[in-house]
Amino acid sequence: MSLVPDDKDWTWVLERQCDECEFDASVTATADVAQMTRDASAQWVELLTTRVDVTTRPRLDVWSPLEYGCHVRDVYRVYTKRLRRMLNEDGPHYENWDQDKTAVEDRYSEQDPVAVAVDIRDEGTTLANLFDSIEGEQWERAGFRSDGAAFTIDTISRYFVHDVVHHLHDVGAP
Repeated sequence: MSLVPDDKDWTWVLERQCDECEFDASVTATADVAQMTRDASAQWVELLTTRVDVTTRPRLDVWSPLEYGCHVRDVYRVYTKRLRRMLNEDGPHYENWDQDKTAVEDRYSEQDPVAVAVDIRDEGTTLANLFDSIEGEQWERAGFRSDGAAFTIDTISRYFVHDVVHHLHDVGAP
């Protein structure tokens, strides 16, 4: 089950409102991404520490809230690394991240929801602080996925925040 396609047709995320979660990256200011990350992190922490169904899959082919939370934690980690490379290297190329393989190998479904919540809080804070540190022309620094898709810090930040918000929608968060 691939939750975030690593395909070349990713630009729609930046051009229009998502039909499923209704997030609209085309009207999202990069200056808002850090706070949006903090807000989403707080929602994930609340969800992972209070929901009684946190380990329950609604269907066999749909992740549980815990599994989505593990994915979001790892998205924070991956994007922090990518963002740091974009800030410190000229045109870095990122290795492919097989999200489904990571979920299986790291046994997302067996992880402790409270520990995942703490990680989300900490990793989200780190990434939000990094977004806060970006200034002026840094937003236009480029990076490239393994499939050749090109991002700027501006576009990767809005692509990223859609992913985190979308997964809150996936688990039925308000």
